[in-house]
Amino acid sequence: MESGDIMDKTTDYIFDFAKEILAIPSPSGYCQNVVSRISEEAKKFGLLVEKTKKGNAIITIKGKTDYVLGLSGHVDTLGAMVRSIASDGSVKFTTIGGPIWPTLDGEYCTILTREGKKYSGTFLSVFPASHVFKESSTAERTPEKMYVRIDEIVHSAKDVKNLGIAPGDYIFFDPKTVITDSGFIKSRFLDDKISVAILFGFIKYLSENKIVPVQTLKIIISTYEEVGHGAAYLPTVDEFIAVDMGCIGDDLSCTEEMVSVCCKDSSGPYDYNVTSRLIKHAQDNKLNYAADIYPYYGSDVSAALRGGQDLQGGLIGPGVHASHGMERTHRLGIRNTLQLILSYVQN
Repeated sequence: MESGDIMDKTTDYIFDFAKEILAIPSPSGYCQNVVSRISEEAKKFGLLVEKTKKGNAIITIKGKTDYVLGLSGHVDTLGAMVRSIASDGSVKFTTIGGPIWPTLDGEYCTILTREGKKYSGTFLSVFPASHVFKESSTAERTPEKMYVRIDEIVHSAKDVKNLGIAPGDYIFFDPKTVITDSGFIKSRFLDDKISVAILFGFIKYLSENKIVPVQTLKIIISTYEEVGHGAAYLPTVDEFIAVDMGCIGDDLSCTEEMVSVCCKDSSGPYDYNVTSRLIKHAQDNKLNYAADIYPYYGSDVSAALRGGQDLQGGLIGPGVHASHGMERTHRLGIRNTLQLILSYVQN
């Protein structure tokens, strides 16, 4: 496996592209802008992008054989939507996906109206002031006990409605992306935009080094993974590997510097042969890897199998700490993931 300057430059590209797409709001169901951006990027490498009716992007790379390997990453993220407007002008919301809500207390956000107007705001507890509410520190943080404070002069539901804000409007979280000198990237929504960036680093590496993969590749960028049906529909593939985040935590081996190979998650076991091949490639290339079980997890492969697709499925990704909260991973984990994909498609 090639290393040194070429791999470092590819990893730098992954960081730069990740930071760019992390800044494009894309909660499940509102992914058209980020899909347009990744489509532009694919065309820079001479690749055509097909789009499914529900908005997934499919990039094809012709291989040496007709055996088709699907690789997926999802650009949809967690988010929220206006549920109702209270009489005092506070905005109540409903969740998109499963964020850890206590981590959002005090976080900045943007409300997008159907007419394209944007209003900044802040997620807060309904007991936001310690000088006023005894339970400000102890109250449960859930959508039922939180609201969005809009940065406009409003004192009633009518005032808010006059701004054009209505139920069904999307609410975007500020991702707060930071890349540190020590090699970490920390941000909301590394699940799964960091893996989308890894897949584009993979495309860049193949293109610049004139590598033709053994398999014909279908790279699927899905748009509804966080709500369970991202890649339920697929083009015909023989094998399908989701490139998503690797879990870190209690009873797991993975760290942020590793690539994780998932053997089983809450949807059941992944294909034994695919998983075994992935582990062998990691071992043969002396990659820093972990094989783990994810207790509360589902992937694009899970959605495809539930959707009736006939395929062998696997799941890999860089170790991501604090998933669905303030997430973080390291360039070593990104690099190990990239190297595992490169090895897998060349053998």
